[in-house]
Amino acid sequence: MSDIATNTSPSGRLNFLDRDRSILAFNARVMDWARRPDVPLLERLRYLGIVSSNLDEFFEVRMAPQLSAHKTNEQRGDYTAPGYHALSAEVHSLVAQQYAIYNDELLPLLEKKGIKLVAHGERNQRQRRWVKDFFQREVQPLLMPVGLDPSHPFPQVANKSLNFIVRLTGKDAFGRENEIAIVKVPRILPRFFSMPPIKGSKQTHFVSISSLIRSHLADLFPGRQVTEFSQFRVTRHSDLALDEEEVKNLRTALRKGLQERHYGEALRLEVSAGCSEYLSNFLRAQFDLPEAALYRVPGPVNLVRLNQLIDQVEAPALRFPRYLAGWPVQLTPGQSFFDRLQQGDVLIHQPYESFDAVLAFLREAVADPDVLAIKQTIYRAGAKSELMELLRDAVRRGKEVTAVVELKARFDEEANISYAERLESVGAQVVYGVVGLKTHAKMLLVTRREGTRLRRYAHVSTGNYNAGTAKLYTDISYLSADEALTADLDQVFLHLASQNRLAKLNKVLIAPFQLHKAMLERVDAAAAAAKAGHEARIILKMNALTDEPLSRALAHASQQGVKIDLIVRGACILPAQVPGVTDNVRVRSVIGRLLEHSRVFYFRVNGVEELWLSSADWMNRNMLRRVELAWPVTDPALRHRLVDECLMAYLHDTRDAWLLQPDGTYVPAAGASGRGGRKSRAETLSAQTSLMDRYGSKA
Repeated sequence: MSDIATNTSPSGRLNFLDRDRSILAFNARVMDWARRPDVPLLERLRYLGIVSSNLDEFFEVRMAPQLSAHKTNEQRGDYTAPGYHALSAEVHSLVAQQYAIYNDELLPLLEKKGIKLVAHGERNQRQRRWVKDFFQREVQPLLMPVGLDPSHPFPQVANKSLNFIVRLTGKDAFGRENEIAIVKVPRILPRFFSMPPIKGSKQTHFVSISSLIRSHLADLFPGRQVTEFSQFRVTRHSDLALDEEEVKNLRTALRKGLQERHYGEALRLEVSAGCSEYLSNFLRAQFDLPEAALYRVPGPVNLVRLNQLIDQVEAPALRFPRYLAGWPVQLTPGQSFFDRLQQGDVLIHQPYESFDAVLAFLREAVADPDVLAIKQTIYRAGAKSELMELLRDAVRRGKEVTAVVELKARFDEEANISYAERLESVGAQVVYGVVGLKTHAKMLLVTRREGTRLRRYAHVSTGNYNAGTAKLYTDISYLSADEALTADLDQVFLHLASQNRLAKLNKVLIAPFQLHKAMLERVDAAAAAAKAGHEARIILKMNALTDEPLSRALAHASQQGVKIDLIVRGACILPAQVPGVTDNVRVRSVIGRLLEHSRVFYFRVNGVEELWLSSADWMNRNMLRRVELAWPVTDPALRHRLVDECLMAYLHDTRDAWLLQPDGTYVPAAGASGRGGRKSRAETLSAQTSLMDRYGSKA
C-alpha cells in the first residue's frame, strides 16, 4: 500500500491523513491474514472474502461523492476528480493483490489438500455429463435470458447480483440481428456445488455457478452462436438518505427506501479478466461509469461468496481450532444476577467470556415475577435473535417493555423493522429514538420490586446485542446495580421516548450533548498538566479516529509532552510520530482472528486515573450525530483488569499488531527476521491468543 497522505508541511503544521485511503490501508492489513502461512488454509480464504465484503461496503457508502466529483469535474467538499482517480488506483492495486493470492497461492494449496474448483477445461467426460445434467435440471429452469432490442431495453440489474452479458451471431426467431443478451443469475442459486467424487480419488471437487453457467450459455440461445461473454457485477450506492423532518412515518419511508436501495447509482463494474473491450464498453455506457470504475478480475466477481465453499468443506484441520468461551469469572453459574449485582459490578470480556451470560441476565429478568419493567436499545441484533423472543415473552408475562429500535442501522434496517413490528404486535412500547440522530448506545435496564422499594439493574456494552457477532467481536459488557449509573440510564430512556430535555446526569456521558466536549476537556487537561511538568498519559482503544477536533487536541497534547498510545483498528487520520507535530503519539492497529470492537479511554493525569467504556468511536458522526453512551469504571480492580486486558496486552502485541509510520504507511510490529520475513510464531506475542488461553472453557 502506498503512502495514504502527505502529513506535514515544511512548517510542521498538522495535516490529517486521508480517511478513505486509510480505510483501504486497513483492508490491506486484513488481507495480510490471507497471506500468513501460520493461518489455517480455509481461514485464509475467508479473510479474502472479508476484504471483498469490506470493499463492497466501501463502494456502497463512500464512493458516490468521489464519483460525482469525477463526473462533474468539480470539487465536492473534500472530493476532486484527481482524488477519485488516485483512490481508484489504490482499490485496483488492492483487488489485484486479492486475486493474485486467490489464484497463485490459495487455490494451489487447496488442491494439495484435496479441495479443487474444477474449471470446464479440466473436467473429465463423467464430470461434464454431471454438470450438463445438473444445469438442465436445477439451473436452466431458473434462468431467463433477455435479448436486447427497442422493446427489450437493458434490464434493471440489482446491486451486487451476478449476471452474464452475451454477444451473439445469427438471427432471432423474428429474423432480427439483436446481438446482446443479458442473463441474470438468481440469488437463490448457491454459488458453489459439490461434484460427485471420482472413484479412487480422495479429492473433493466443486464447481462454481459462474463456471457452470458459462459452460452452457449456448444452451440458452438455440440456433445462435455465442461469440463473446462475460460475467459481471455492479455495485451501487446503498446509503439510505431520508429527510426525517419531512417523513411522517419513518418505518414506512424506510421500507420504500429499502426497495430502491438495490437500484441506486452504479459505482463499480466488475467483469471477467477476459471480457472484450466491446462488451465492457457496452456495460460502462449502460451504467454511466468511467474506465477507472471498471474492474477486470481473474476469478469469481464476488469473493464474498467463498464462504459458501468454505462451509461445505469437511476439514477441521484447515480451520481455526474451535474456541469455547468460558463462563465469566465474576459470575457463578446458577447464582441470581440480582443477588450478585448487589455485591458489586460485573465485567464480561467478550468473546473470551461468554455472551450467554448477558442472555441469562435477561432470561432471569423475564422469568422473575418481581421484575416490573425492561427497557432496551436495539441497534444490530442479528437475523434470528433470542433476545427479541425474550422481550416478547416479557410482554406476555405482563411486564412493561420499552424498546428503542434504531431503524437506520445501516444494512440492518429490514431486520430492525421486522423486530419493531413483532414487538409492537404483542404490546411492547417501541420508539425509534430522536429525529436526525441514530441511537447507537447499547443499554438494558431492568426495574425490580424489592420489598417496599424499586431497584434498577443495568447492562451496558461497547458492542451490539447480537449473539452471533458476540462470538467474533471483542467487546466489554458491564452489569451494574449502581444507583447513580442506573438512574442516569433511566433518564436517557425517558429522553429517547419523550424527547423531553435530558436531565442532568450523575455518571454517564451522552452524545451528542456532553461526550465530545468531555473527551476534549480530558485531553486538554492532560496537555496542561504535561506543560506544567506533571505526569500525563493517554491510552485510547477504538475502531476509528476520524474526528478532527479530537485529533487536533491529541496532537497539541503530544506537543506539550503527553505520552499517547492509540490502538485504532481501522481508519485513523492522525499521523504518528511526525517530528514537531506528533512526536509523542504512537498508533497501532491490531488485526486478529477476532474483530477488535471495544472502546476504552484511559487518562492518567498527575497520578489520578480515569477509565471510560463507550459505544462511540472518535468520529464526528458518533460524537455529534448519534446517541452514544460512555460510562466510567470506578472500581479499582475492574479498572486494573481493563487496563491489563484491553490496553497493555495490545500495546505488547507483536504478532497481530501494525504500527503507523510518519508517512502514513503501516508496518508489522513483528518486524523483520532473516531476509525480510516475519519473526517466528514462538518469538511473538498475541493479545488475542493470550486472552483466549486465559479465559477459554476447559470443559
